[in-house]
Amino acid sequence: MEGLARAERKLFTRPASKSPRVPMKFLRTREKGSTKSLAERLGASRKTVLRYLSGASTKPNKRLQEALVQETESEWKPQFRAHARQRAASAGGMAISCRAYFGFGPEGTSDAGRVRDISVAVSAFHAAAILAAQENCATQRDLHNAVAEAIADTYFRQAGGGRAGLEVKFADVERLDIAF
Repeated sequence: MEGLARAERKLFTRPASKSPRVPMKFLRTREKGSTKSLAERLGASRKTVLRYLSGASTKPNKRLQEALVQETESEWKPQFRAHARQRAASAGGMAISCRAYFGFGPEGTSDAGRVRDISVAVSAFHAAAILAAQENCATQRDLHNAVAEAIADTYFRQAGGGRAGLEVKFADVERLDIAF
């Protein structure tokens, strides 16, 4: 899930402001002007939210800053996100780069399981499956399986080539980057 979130953040033409006042105003508009619901959303008191909106406070504590960044980025540029997702699912596909344990052959062969750095451009079909799983509130394991299937089909099975029935083990993910 974090890999998809990072990929979406890279799409932004203009990043969200780092000062607390601007994100507070932005989130207040998303909450239809309610400072009470904004305070609940951020896990802060209504007075705290009002202080930042008025400019009386300018340096939030670490927890509040993290909540502001997370909530702002989750709402920032929704049309951009939708367009990029649609493009990836319909024609463009996505690029996945990872470092993880892959195994599909017996020990002692070149196909034995080991940690590999793999970068692949997965098809729109697999991109659509991954994005649909995320939109349907899939668990981390379900997303892991969708990404594993996309990598296995594209890199190891070569889209149904000579290794069509190959079972690939994908585990111990050290790094996972996704780009639309």
